[in-house]
Amino acid sequence: MEIRPTTDKDLDVFVDTVHAAFGRFPETPIEGGGLWWSALETDRCLLALTADGRPVGTAAAHSFELTLPGETLVPAAGVTAVGVLPSHRRQGVLSAMMRHQLTELRDRGEFLSVLLASEAPIYGRFGYGPATYTARLTVPRHEAALAVPRARGAADAPASGSDNGSVEVLRRAECGEILEEVYDRYRRAQPGALSRPHRWWALRAGQPPISPAPRYVAVHRDAAGVPDGYASYSIESGTLTVDETIAGDDAAFTALVRFALGHDLVSQVVFQHVPPDHPLRWQLADRRAGEVSGDMDWLWVRLLDVPRALTARGWFTDGELVLDVEDPFLGEHGRYLLTVRDGKADCVPTDREPDLSLDVRDLGSVYLGGTAPSTLVRAGHIRVHHPGAAALADVLFRAERSPHCLHWF
Repeated sequence: MEIRPTTDKDLDVFVDTVHAAFGRFPETPIEGGGLWWSALETDRCLLALTADGRPVGTAAAHSFELTLPGETLVPAAGVTAVGVLPSHRRQGVLSAMMRHQLTELRDRGEFLSVLLASEAPIYGRFGYGPATYTARLTVPRHEAALAVPRARGAADAPASGSDNGSVEVLRRAECGEILEEVYDRYRRAQPGALSRPHRWWALRAGQPPISPAPRYVAVHRDAAGVPDGYASYSIESGTLTVDETIAGDDAAFTALVRFALGHDLVSQVVFQHVPPDHPLRWQLADRRAGEVSGDMDWLWVRLLDVPRALTARGWFTDGELVLDVEDPFLGEHGRYLLTVRDGKADCVPTDREPDLSLDVRDLGSVYLGGTAPSTLVRAGHIRVHHPGAAALADVLFRAERSPHCLHWF
């Protein structure tokens, strides 16, 4: 078997092969773009070929920026379009492609890889761990009243979350630049968020609101008239579905929620991609009115260079831990002393006794602060060698806010 990068001439073969792997047919091109594969970077796509030259597997990577705790932006390879023809599964094709790709990413100097897993059991064995989570919240229209905020500031100031801005309804085609600018500001401050390169917006490659699918967009503007949030939505059969809600602060988010819940002629409102700890349910007058469903992992993280990854992110508590990290897929093992002082980390090899022993996939899960190390200890995945090590790891790895990713790739 041969695994090689594609060229522009291979694009049709690549697209046909990955669709065949999933039992689907390529979509028909439409005016205005919108084909997801149009954003692929040809030099980052791989084809697996049999000895006689037949394509049987695909894998690709996007060039993204990932926001880490501490609002640090770092390059991250967004792995996508991974598939093997049904006729060649369980023959080592996927493992060979994953190993080839990880080696190639390291050769490019990248130390983080991320993906969205089509099936959860697949990618853990390649060193990826779920690191952000998302859910869907459905609110019946007749139970959509928001509670009056109880907190008030100094001198009896307006309640927290009050808004002096405005909401304007636009068609998707009318506000492309606004969406791109608002999203870019949002993702730079949100741990776990990925960049959406300009070419994605220009090609309209992806899911709404990037794609050309018809959508209305509620654009929030602050008191000065500057766009600082939006909600992309559609209505079908009495259900208003919000694809994504992006807001620069809680006041803008609440204003967009209030707009959606107040829409006439709908029976229910569905908010997609709500973070697990988002206060939206607490804002409802009847907390039980919000039904959570579709609770799932979203962004999976893979560390390719442990010291570089741990020193890249921001930290919020001083301390030190010795981490014993196994990487079974790549056949590697390392023991590292992680020392955090004043928001910065130093991570060096050590022969000290470990505080925690863990698989690289578990390090990926805790890396962004969305999974507590103690949770994985209790699950039997991380081994604790000293009392208090799990509690210290929880404090060290926490982020300033829960990581969340909205981007589909």
